[in-house]
Amino acid sequence: MTSIWNKNTHATNADFDACCRLLRHGSKSFHLASKLLPQRVRKPASALYAFCRQADDAIDLREGGQAALALLAVRLDRVYGSRPADDPVERALSDVVSDFAIPRELLDALIEGLAWDDMGRRYHDIAALRAYSARVASTVGVISTLIMGIRKPETLARAADLGVAMQLTNIARDVGEDARAGRLYLPTNWMRHAGICPEAWLGDPVFDDRLGSVVDRLLQHAEELYQRSIPGIAHLPRDCRTGIHAARLIYAEIGKEVERHGFDSFNRRAIVSTGRKLRLLASAFKASIVVGRTHHMSPLDLPPLPETRFLVDAVTSNTADLALDATTPDLAWWAFHQRLAWTIELFTRLALEERLQRSRH
Repeated sequence: MTSIWNKNTHATNADFDACCRLLRHGSKSFHLASKLLPQRVRKPASALYAFCRQADDAIDLREGGQAALALLAVRLDRVYGSRPADDPVERALSDVVSDFAIPRELLDALIEGLAWDDMGRRYHDIAALRAYSARVASTVGVISTLIMGIRKPETLARAADLGVAMQLTNIARDVGEDARAGRLYLPTNWMRHAGICPEAWLGDPVFDDRLGSVVDRLLQHAEELYQRSIPGIAHLPRDCRTGIHAARLIYAEIGKEVERHGFDSFNRRAIVSTGRKLRLLASAFKASIVVGRTHHMSPLDLPPLPETRFLVDAVTSNTADLALDATTPDLAWWAFHQRLAWTIELFTRLALEERLQRSRH
């Protein structure tokens, strides 16, 4: 069988450093959790996330979304044609998609999800919303799993579950922000069932208990998917589990923060404090050890969600001549604990800075 670790040489270390700089002001939750991922994963993942950030910004910040979408397709043509432009993100991504045999269908699906955003698409039911989440979030989860060296369909299906769960949490958190921008992602049949006319509500959006019940329902569905994802994390390389558990716990905590405030994500945006993230990090470390020891007992055989199956199929149809799971080195215990200690120190420092800022006000 052909190894998937065939290295291209378009990108330099400076290109990957440029990708990391693009992400510095992106998702703080992802940035902090990524500190627990090994360099062999964090470096190529930075190229993926930098492209996603650029793609999202291209649609959100520029007029003429169709032109931006067409340009993104051209960029992928260059990336997959091994002829990237003189751009650090394109060079880095071109190496990554080749090195890890990432099917183009996955990034095409991401662009399709952004196109749905551009057209202001509404989602009638939870299945339609999962289809959107599969494109804008599960794609990234599946690609990240490939970067970790895992290609087994069962594990990829659980990564897709986690992506959908995280996106549903984002939607539940951003109801007010989206509404003020004229966007609506909540399932419209759920709103009608709660006694809300979606079109009338978007014209004059307010929060009440009916809307709170819809947000509650969405977060319950996300929690079910967070639970489905746990067995998949156990089948990741040992040195990746804590980082992914941390991301799962921090995102799930956003939903719990929304719940603590009566599911009102219209008048306030849920934020997980750095101190709370530090405690969740400790829980992630414990979960990675416990699940890692019992992963052979965890059920992995649930089928993919109908809306994410096409992502798993895209990988399996491109895996015939590849090793299912590449052999990845186990991280030396002292190196892992050094990285864990460094991350805890970072979280602690940020928590102290938050308290100092609050005391000044």
